[in-house]
Amino acid sequence: MMRLSFYQFLMTQRNPNGADEVEQFANNAFFDMLFPKQSHDFDEVSHYLEDNARYLPSMTIFDEAWKRYLEKMN
Repeated sequence: MMRLSFYQFLMTQRNPNGADEVEQFANNAFFDMLFPKQSHDFDEVSHYLEDNARYLPSMTIFDEAWKRYLEKMN
């Protein structure tokens, strides 16, 4: 299986009616045209979100999403 970028994984978590914070993060990231879509790098994505993602209320949501990403990729 080809390794998904974090963004590609995140898009599998989208659920427009979902209450889960990771689902909401995914829904919002879908509309973020500058998101580093090809990145597999935690630091690159993390720094981008810290500087640009006003739609992400807490970085702990990103941490949870990254944990799910790693579980899926391993």
